[in-house]
Amino acid sequence: MKLFQYCYDKAMVWARHRHAPWYLGGMTFAESVFFPIPPDVMLAPMSLARPDKAWSYALLTTCASVLGGIAGYLLGLLAFESLLQPWIQEMGYQARMDKAVSWFEAYGVWVVFLAGFSPIPYKVFTISAGFLQMAFLPFLLASALGRAMRFYLVAGLMRWGGARMEARLRDYVEFLGWAMVVLAIVLYLILR
Repeated sequence: MKLFQYCYDKAMVWARHRHAPWYLGGMTFAESVFFPIPPDVMLAPMSLARPDKAWSYALLTTCASVLGGIAGYLLGLLAFESLLQPWIQEMGYQARMDKAVSWFEAYGVWVVFLAGFSPIPYKVFTISAGFLQMAFLPFLLASALGRAMRFYLVAGLMRWGGARMEARLRDYVEFLGWAMVVLAIVLYLILR
């Protein structure tokens, strides 16, 4: 049995499901506040499965992410010391939070843009922006711009590849999946 090919086929079936956009929006919102998995893992297959809807999926993902970012900002602003700080320490995320704070002090609003565009955990910066009481409008603009650039890039690449990319990717998904597993293990052994 080909594990990754099976998973790929299932993901493409789910990507075409009529409720998939709702799941994408919910997951994206949650990722901006607390969920660890980035929305790209749903946006990419959905855009690949339905290239004609790639731009609408990118817009949905951007809007849901910015709304989630606002929720993270408010959470940081209103409940950081009483609710989040103890949880962050208990989960072992204090070092990440301290690093985020130092980046805010050094780079200001640009760190929100960078976190929005890159694979850096965006949720850490939405919450940090709130508890550091960053000006809301620059936070909102940097979030919207960074997230839009990222999600439109992902959707655009999938739309461009279309059915050819979907078929080609299926041929190589088993190799790519196992290569990622090996890479993850090697990185773990190096970084531990």
